[in-house]
Amino acid sequence: MKVLYAIQATGNGHISRAKVLIPYLQKNIEVDVLLSGTSADIELGLPIRFYFKGLSFVFGKNGGVNIWKTIAQMDFWRFFKDIKRLPLNEYDLVINDFEPVSAWACFLQKKQCIALSHQFSLLNEKVPKPKKKARFSHLILKYYAPASVGYGFHFKSYASSIYTPIIQKELKSISPCKENYFVVYLPAFDDKKIIAILSKIHNANWFVFSKHTKERYNYGNIKVRPISSKGFNKNLINCSGVLCGAGFETPSEALYLKKKLLVIPMKNQYEQQCNGEALKNMGVPVIYDLKQKNIKVIEDWIKSKKIIEVDYSESPQKVIDQILTDHLKKPF
Repeated sequence: MKVLYAIQATGNGHISRAKVLIPYLQKNIEVDVLLSGTSADIELGLPIRFYFKGLSFVFGKNGGVNIWKTIAQMDFWRFFKDIKRLPLNEYDLVINDFEPVSAWACFLQKKQCIALSHQFSLLNEKVPKPKKKARFSHLILKYYAPASVGYGFHFKSYASSIYTPIIQKELKSISPCKENYFVVYLPAFDDKKIIAILSKIHNANWFVFSKHTKERYNYGNIKVRPISSKGFNKNLINCSGVLCGAGFETPSEALYLKKKLLVIPMKNQYEQQCNGEALKNMGVPVIYDLKQKNIKVIEDWIKSKKIIEVDYSESPQKVIDQILTDHLKKPF
């Protein structure tokens, strides 16, 4: 029995989740890994059989996706060639974490593609959405990596096919503490914009992890560091709170570690707008830009002692067993 596990490498969350889930699959079956995308900052740490450029989004520096750079760097001819040459006939099962090459290859070759991603959960009508309709964004979410069936992850189990977040083993094996600093991860904002606002908040120390620098430097009460998985996790474990985008993995990890959380959903990014609504419903404060007018909100958040209680103890084995039971009739 052989499975192809396809991972989207735009951002770090898909890779973090795969690092946990793939070993559960490998207990009894052979797994090949496919990776596509160009924006991840962490390593998978597993052999990769297929690596494709795929279709990646480019982060801007003012709080959102850079639409024009995203379009400019897309190579559709190469994308179609990669779809055509992917040998899916070798596999009994294709599991897809929002990865477009394998998803479209399955569609064209009439092979079932099983989604296993946070994005798949957002297609469920029970999941919180922004009040403003975003039909085009919804279509992108549905057809970027089309799947005939799937399982999702979200901050809550809104439906039977939606599971709670997968937490990294490194974070599950420690006892978090609270030191006098806050972690910041806002990859869609330029360092200068982040510093311009946070430097005006004098009653806090900040650790900013940046996609826009390769050098470590300090600015008053702000320490700016290049992204590294080890460094980020260490500071996440010991911080008092997290200011980040409304992605999925980092907010999930902050909630799991019982850290105060404040999020800024990325502009032009429907997934993060949906996540912002879900987090707001849970009691997490949400702001929509990094501007002077929001300094008071950030200061109030720093003073707050409110922690959102969650239970993310569910074993990853559960979703793996469900997939194999439903599609191979052979649970572990």
